[in-house]
Amino acid sequence: MYIQHSADIWSAHPELVAGVVAATGITADAEVGARVEEFSAAARARLAAGPEGEFPEIQAWRRAFSRMGLKPTQYRCAAEALLRRLRKEGALPRIHPLIDLCNAISTAYAVPVAALDVTRISKGLDVRLAHGDEVYHTLSGQVEHPGPGEVIFADAAGHAHARRWTNRQSGHSAVRDGTATVLIVMEAMHPSAAGDVPRLVSTLAAELTAVWGGTPATAVLSRSAPRAEFAV
Repeated sequence: MYIQHSADIWSAHPELVAGVVAATGITADAEVGARVEEFSAAARARLAAGPEGEFPEIQAWRRAFSRMGLKPTQYRCAAEALLRRLRKEGALPRIHPLIDLCNAISTAYAVPVAALDVTRISKGLDVRLAHGDEVYHTLSGQVEHPGPGEVIFADAAGHAHARRWTNRQSGHSAVRDGTATVLIVMEAMHPSAAGDVPRLVSTLAAELTAVWGGTPATAVLSRSAPRAEFAV
């Protein structure tokens, strides 16, 4: 299993830093409530000082979306959408222990975190511009085709595992109760991303070990190191 960003992505977004964690042994019966609350509380404390739209992490993604020709307040990165919901509702819905933990950590760091079921990915992920013929499955089961030039997570079978980059994740590889092996991707573009993303990777890996055991494999990707491979 591999993940890599295309040269076009690095050329257009040289400030990008991506973190990756690969883990197995995931189960749906783990208890993560206290950990979720700890990270959510950190996010709520930050939101108390100002809305998510003022966070440098979110502003960087808004600029990136604007460069891609998207209206940033219409298409929000996943971290902004979660923070917005947390600010309005005070908590996030519980879905699956891994997703709940990733979502809470995402709000604490204000960085998009995507967890994908490895068994639903063919060979690996290429973060690249869409050709337009890739297949994207919504969480409700509908089939869409990303527009040409849209940034997607693509695999060798032509599945788009994310649309509009960090905006919408595919239902095809969504984590479910039977998911055991996952690839978790974190991406940021704000000025301190080079330091924040490695800390986020370490935090997430430590949480996975504490909850599910094992030693997750990790990597940090940059323009000079654009690809990571994992034995999963």
